[in-house]
Amino acid sequence: MDTSLINVDSVNAILKVDVKKADYQGKVDEAIKTFRKKANVPGFRPGTVPVGMVKKMHGKSILAEEVNKLVGEGIYNYIQENKLNILGEPLPNEEKQQPVDFSKEEDFEFFFDIALAPEVKLALSKKDKITYYKIAVEQDLVDKQIASYKANYGKYETVEEGAKPTDLLKGEVVELEGGKPKDGGIRVEGAVLMPSYMKDEEEQAKFADVKKGATIVFNPGKAYEGNETEIASFLHIEKDAVESIAAEFSFTVNEITRYKEADLDQALFDKVFGEGTVTTEADFIAKVKETLQTQLAPDSDYKFLLDARVLLEEKAGNLEFPDAFLKRWLMATGTDRTAESLEADYPQIINDLKFHLIKEQLVKENDLKIEEADVRAVALQAARVQFAQYGMMGMPDDVLANYANEMLKNKETSRNLVDKAMEEKIVVCLKSIVGVEEKEMSLDEFKKFFEGEANAE
Repeated sequence: MDTSLINVDSVNAILKVDVKKADYQGKVDEAIKTFRKKANVPGFRPGTVPVGMVKKMHGKSILAEEVNKLVGEGIYNYIQENKLNILGEPLPNEEKQQPVDFSKEEDFEFFFDIALAPEVKLALSKKDKITYYKIAVEQDLVDKQIASYKANYGKYETVEEGAKPTDLLKGEVVELEGGKPKDGGIRVEGAVLMPSYMKDEEEQAKFADVKKGATIVFNPGKAYEGNETEIASFLHIEKDAVESIAAEFSFTVNEITRYKEADLDQALFDKVFGEGTVTTEADFIAKVKETLQTQLAPDSDYKFLLDARVLLEEKAGNLEFPDAFLKRWLMATGTDRTAESLEADYPQIINDLKFHLIKEQLVKENDLKIEEADVRAVALQAARVQFAQYGMMGMPDDVLANYANEMLKNKETSRNLVDKAMEEKIVVCLKSIVGVEEKEMSLDEFKKFFEGEANAE
């Protein structure tokens, strides 16, 4: 089998694959023998079907399958051995490719169009300047974070004083009829409500300053109007029964609990960062600040990469792309794509492809490699961020590792983590090559970059 390249222009080429009978004959004969062993033909026991009959019935499809395997291997090997940087996948040439008759065992010729990636030249140096916007961890951010920790790690405590709207009231709710408990009516012991959740202000006001032992008559349908799910859950009934409930229920308060924020003490320090990690208030505040800085760094890196993209695309200049081939390939592979949607999306597709090739060139020029440890580190950091969003800091290493493992099992998530790991490598690489000018700013100022309200200087 012979595979050769026919250059059309700098970004288009044709791969010609010549398949001789000798290339496939042995594989076809072996495939027929294997098929013969499994063939189920009336009148013959498995394995006794004559070879000639197998060839007559299935020889064409077997030949096509074996030849197509050889062609695929030939194309793949040629591309790998000659280190061709192709875009998309080979497509049959619509002009040179003649119909293939697999009913005959003969020599075959195949022609495939391929798209060659344009050459990217960057020539970066310290003369090329990019501003790195470092987000300052100001005291208000630290205070907000500490307040969040105190709120997240607080607990409910029983109180004897009058209830506030945000207190939890636990008691017995009873359906009334004529001001008295209804025979066979709804009765729920251990019902729980929070007055502040009630939409109707008049109903909510009935629970203001109530104390343990008080009985309040109210209308759940009015209190939670429009929220059948809440009413059904409160009264322990089916959702479709909500419309027929009575207008009056009594609620006898048996217990009032109030949420109390955590104190700024060792118990909180241990819950947030792990037992014994910090032991003083000053160390806790410093650790919070350090944590916030770590959490904000990826945002600064993201902005840096966006600005670097502008510089890199300018350096690369105008790149020629095989537009006709790419549009044909995109139409062939995009199940929901139309000619109209492709024309609309194509400029952005090319823009993203250009940056992808630039990143590939950076990886190649600087010999950047992604190891399993790099991807796992990114997965662990993603896990920390996920837990941190819920105020769960200082999670045990085994919990983070298990969560990261689950993320890596998902193919799409794993692919995104690999991309993220490589982008981190690229950012570090760029910082060492170009001139970086660091500028510190507040989080509010930084956010304006993404609101279109600030001009980067």
